[in-house]
Amino acid sequence: MGTIETIHHADMFGQAVRPSARRGYVRRLVRMATSLALWIDDLMERRRSRLALLEMTDDQLKDIGLSRCDAHREGIRPIWD
Repeated sequence: MGTIETIHHADMFGQAVRPSARRGYVRRLVRMATSLALWIDDLMERRRSRLALLEMTDDQLKDIGLSRCDAHREGIRPIWD
């Protein structure tokens, strides 16, 4: 029987990385990507809500206790704010 060589992948510093460590990297990457997607979804929902305020009539705004000025001020805020 011949010798079986195990191939190790190297990390960015040239050090061998065990398969279990690679799975840890993948899990963290998936968590980060999921977190980023949820954050972007939250930003987009906030923007849709603010745009809906701008489209409401004065009577609708009165029903929820906002003035046209308040709705405009909220509607023009940046997406990250």
